[in-house]
Amino acid sequence: YTPGGRVSFVVEKIEPVGEGAREQALRRLIEEVRALGWLDPARKRVLPAMPRRLGVVTSIQGAAWQDVIATARKRCPGVSLLVLDVRVQGEAAAGEVAAGVRYMGTHAGSPGIDALLVTRGGGSAEDLWAFNDREIARAIVECPVPVVAAIGHETDTSLAELVADERAA
Repeated sequence: YTPGGRVSFVVEKIEPVGEGAREQALRRLIEEVRALGWLDPARKRVLPAMPRRLGVVTSIQGAAWQDVIATARKRCPGVSLLVLDVRVQGEAAAGEVAAGVRYMGTHAGSPGIDALLVTRGGGSAEDLWAFNDREIARAIVECPVPVVAAIGHETDTSLAELVADERAA
């Protein structure tokens, strides 16, 4: 009854579930990598002014790869692209991307890679979640060449982008 009615709840415990718990875990991970110095601007490397070859870690099936090709042709047609095809979503994605960054970094000198691009197109938070992985972040930080990360839409921000030397649209 509206004029005199009351509703009350007795709460014994409140826990975040779903995205709340996942977002909390991401915040803790970001603080952990901040403490390691991985987000420190002084750690980040300068990109080469005129790269000759760019290594790209992405899915060749995705729109992001087509965007990379089109943008490179338009902005800097003299840059050659060397792509490593990896999964960019799902359970295996984080491991494949981290391994891809390590592989490209380890072999950067042989094909003359001047910088590395880690990218995937937009998607839901769940689709992009693989890029919030500590091992991808470690691989990026430890890569011997500068790394640019371009994950999702401009409004999306992943751990990979935070630790990369540059974030790109």
